[in-house]
Amino acid sequence: MPQQSSSASTAWAPTLRRSVRLFRAFRVEQTDPDRFYGELAADAVGHVSRYQPLPGSRMLDVGGGPGYFRDAFEGASATYFALDADVGELSGLGDISARTVVGSGMQLPFADGTFDLCYSSNVLEHVSDPWRMADEMVRVTRPGGLVFISYTVWFGPWGGHETSPWHYLGGRRARRRYLRRHGHEPKNRFGESLFAVTVRAGRAWASTQTGADVLDVVPRYNPGWARWLSSVPLLREVITWNLVIVLRRR
Repeated sequence: MPQQSSSASTAWAPTLRRSVRLFRAFRVEQTDPDRFYGELAADAVGHVSRYQPLPGSRMLDVGGGPGYFRDAFEGASATYFALDADVGELSGLGDISARTVVGSGMQLPFADGTFDLCYSSNVLEHVSDPWRMADEMVRVTRPGGLVFISYTVWFGPWGGHETSPWHYLGGRRARRRYLRRHGHEPKNRFGESLFAVTVRAGRAWASTQTGADVLDVVPRYNPGWARWLSSVPLLREVITWNLVIVLRRR
């Protein structure tokens, strides 16, 4: 069972109202990123706090991006480190912040057991070897520390990102269609910066990795009473927009 260990954890709950709020914010990711990422970052602080207290934690955000999550986690008194392969993403809100590293999530430039918390949100589907990145996140987390991985599911409604829902006809076909309609490639290019990552693959990795105990495998945006969706083959791939895997490092 998750540890209820901070005031943030008691305030956060996977209610239907929360799901509706996040889905509404999700719809404006492209047009109003401040609203979307601000909402998601604030929600992430509460979600993570269910399992481990944040004050004083040394944390790494793999694929940290421009800083929305930095502000939220530092506001909860965590010591925040970020890693991203894209300098443009890191500088999206201005100057690149301190404790920021440019590097690959599939080869994290940190020693074993460096962090109390290793966190990643909506990054796994953008790397060519996602489970290598997941293994790396476990490696750099100290024994007793928390690993929190969240990713967009390929067969969910938003699996193709801006090429959705045409990704259901194939990622490369959806990419070509986007190019024809808009005159330029999508930001998330299937086969280069977007890959098909499934609920099944996430559950398989979680059950076979040996470095951590699995605390939760749940849909991120769905209300708590719908958590059973992530365990129903086929249905889970379509209904789950985003999957969360939470582990405790051994």
